[in-house]
Amino acid sequence: MESSQAAGMLAALAQETRLDLLRLLIGHGATGMAAGEIAVRLGLPPSTLSFHLAAMEREGLLRATRQGRRIIYAVRMIGLRDLLGFLTETCCAGQPGLCGDIAGLLPVIEEEPAMTATFNVLFLCTANSARSIMAEAILTRIGAGRFRVWSAGSAPAARPQQAVLDKLAALGHDTAQVRSKSWDEFVGPSAPRMDFVIALCDTLDGQVCPDFGDTAVTAAWPLPDPAKFSGSAAEQASLLNELYGGLQRRLQIFASLPFAALDRMAVKRRLDELGGVVRA
Repeated sequence: MESSQAAGMLAALAQETRLDLLRLLIGHGATGMAAGEIAVRLGLPPSTLSFHLAAMEREGLLRATRQGRRIIYAVRMIGLRDLLGFLTETCCAGQPGLCGDIAGLLPVIEEEPAMTATFNVLFLCTANSARSIMAEAILTRIGAGRFRVWSAGSAPAARPQQAVLDKLAALGHDTAQVRSKSWDEFVGPSAPRMDFVIALCDTLDGQVCPDFGDTAVTAAWPLPDPAKFSGSAAEQASLLNELYGGLQRRLQIFASLPFAALDRMAVKRRLDELGGVVRA
């Protein structure tokens, strides 16, 4: 271990709440604890806990895995073992065994489960027939393996707009399973837990969005409705191209955000900023 890495770990632990967090998770071993359970045990607001978890995970002290709708955190015993080994490697003239081999007290773990960096994203628009459908297709391709993506609407159309389907197909997107659907499919105990919910129209016909869970980061990226494009067929096609391009640029920025290094409020600010950039 390099001195800079050890210093980063120690700096991440130089706070009372984080020491309490580390001690709590060590007690739960490799099975770890869900973020919600940790918040209750330590009496912390979710946003505050997220900030501390991110800092400790970034320095290699914790690992996170997704289990269904929950994110489970556990101590990275390998990381902690390496830190203790670094601190004691010169003990007693380079004979750490004489110090009781402190690092050896920790369990030996040859391989830890890899962190699951997959986020659930839901795009909303009233009819779920154009903008949200395009966003779903674009992020599915851009973020393959890192994002699971859906779209829905408050008053879904019978089917997506044909011009949108044709556009997506022409650009190589698979449209076989694309459909317009109600946001009701994404509420309730059996629905996937959303990490991000992004509305792509100015308003959802004045309706209040359902409860997608208290952990979802929400944002609004108002974009023009292709159903209201006017002009010749060529002009409408050009506007649709611009809409696709604007969405793609936004989503490329979104997909490249350093989520592990940002707390909930920082991610929210980035998403709000994206609502005002790259105007289509």
